Amino acid sequence: MSALQVAEGQPDLPYIHGFSAAEQARLVRQARFSEAMVYRDVDFSGVGRLLEVGCGVGAQTEILLRRFPELNLTGIDFSQRQLAVARQRLQGSPFHERATLLHMDAEDLDFPPASFDAAFLCWILEHVHAPERVLAEVRRVLKPGARLYATEAMNATFFLAPYSANLQQYWLAFNDHQLSVGGDPFIGAKLGNLLQRLGFRQVETQVKTWHLDSREPHRRQQVLDYWTELLLSAADQLIQAGRVDAQLVENMTKELRLLRSNPELVFFYSFMQASAVV
Repeated sequence: MSALQVAEGQPDLPYIHGFSAAEQARLVRQARFSEAMVYRDVDFSGVGRLLEVGCGVGAQTEILLRRFPELNLTGIDFSQRQLAVARQRLQGSPFHERATLLHMDAEDLDFPPASFDAAFLCWILEHVHAPERVLAEVRRVLKPGARLYATEAMNATFFLAPYSANLQQYWLAFNDHQLSVGGDPFIGAKLGNLLQRLGFRQVETQVKTWHLDSREPHRRQQVLDYWTELLLSAADQLIQAGRVDAQLVENMTKELRLLRSNPELVFFYSFMQASAVV
């Protein structure tokens, strides 16, 4: 989940997960953990120039370059700090010569029309103030017939059983805070409308779901550990904003530990992936 919202020489604008080194490392783990589901239906075969919007620390960038060896990728982000990490990470990879990373505002792309053969956005529109403007700019710089893939959150789908009151309270505060700082944790469900309104063709959306129970205990454990890390990554921001207090975070953490050892645990979460053609 990249941050497009930090300008060079300016204070960090609100980003619910923060910009710490620990968070930057979490983004890399998140990309690798969710890779199979995110990329199952993504096909950039034959694509020459790809635009990645919100490349952040380069977590998805690395995956894209590995999966599609013909790509020349241009990644843009508005956070100089995230870009510095991305450049450092890619420097040591065998793919670095096929990647160009630029500091840029996704709402005002500094590219001429019809510059790219395809575009990729992942966990980014939920964090920007004007997702429709971002998608309009992406459409402008894509060539006719170019394909876009956008993968986004739909946080209303999150469910754990047995029911955990503190976890539920924390999750509501998490989403309320993201909305209050100009993001949208439910943007995934709106992708079809946005793309259709902007004139994209062949707009398709898919619901991608983690539904794990006692039939897959090891995978269920992995998903819960991943999700616990995601939840706690926002704790400092939520406490500072007065959305939660330290006691609620502690109580939620205890609930998560109990859930971890419960053989009847059910985990459910769905996100959305849209594809469309210019």
